[in-house]
Amino acid sequence: MPSKISLFKICTWFSVFIVMGISTAYAVDSHYEGIIEPSELVRVSSPVEGTLAQVFVDRGGTVRKGQVIATLNSQIEKAAVDLATARVEFSERKVSRNTQLYEKHLVSIHEKDEMITELEIARLQLREAKAKLKIRTLKSPLNGVVVERFLSWGEFVGDDPVMSIAQIDPLYVEVVIPIEEFGKIKKNSSATIKLEFPVSREIKAKVTIVDPVIDAASETFGVRLVLPNPDHSLPAGMKCKVFFHF
Repeated sequence: MPSKISLFKICTWFSVFIVMGISTAYAVDSHYEGIIEPSELVRVSSPVEGTLAQVFVDRGGTVRKGQVIATLNSQIEKAAVDLATARVEFSERKVSRNTQLYEKHLVSIHEKDEMITELEIARLQLREAKAKLKIRTLKSPLNGVVVERFLSWGEFVGDDPVMSIAQIDPLYVEVVIPIEEFGKIKKNSSATIKLEFPVSREIKAKVTIVDPVIDAASETFGVRLVLPNPDHSLPAGMKCKVFFHF
C-alpha cells in the first residue's frame, strides 16, 4: 500500500494541476469586446456642379478602384473639346504650310514665331477642355462596396455626395483596452478574433496601432487590428471578441 507521504504528494500535485487548469481556463476565457469596421469609408462627390446623366452602381454593388460609377451631363464640355481639337489641327496645318515659306524667306521669323505660339496656345486650350470633361466622370477611389447611394440620374449634383463606398478588405477591428494592460499589447503582435452569429468563426488578426495616449476619463486606450477579408465574407459593423496572445 502507498505510504501516507506518497498519498500526500499525489494529492498535492493533483491540487496544483487543478489550480493550473483553472488559471489556464480563465486566461483563455478572458477577452475584450471589439467592433469590426471598414478600413476606409469614402463619400464620393463631384468637384463640379451639374446634372447626373448616368449612375452605374447601386447599394451593395462591388466596385474596383478607377471604375466609372457615375457621369454628369457633359454636352457643353464635349463640344468644347471638339472646338479646341479643330483649332489645334488648323494651327498645325498653318505652321506646316508656312515652314516652307519661311525657308524660302517669304515669311518673317516674327510671323513664324507667332504661328508657333498660336499652336501652343491651342494645345493648352485643348488640354484644359479635356480636363474639364474628365472631371465630369466620377470614379471609385478604392476597391470596395457601395454602402449607400444618395442621388439618382437626373438629379442635381452640388456639395452633397453622390454615394458612399466602404473598403472591406482588409477590415479594422477597434478595441478599447483598460489601462492595466498598457504596455502588454505590442504593435505587430497577434490576436484571435472570435465572431459569433451570423458568422461563427475564429480568425487571426495583427495589431497595427496601439494608441500612445490614454483617455484620462475612462482610463482606457485604443487598439486597432487588421483583419484580412479577401472574399468579402465578413461583414463590417459586427461586434466580436478579441483574445490577445501576450
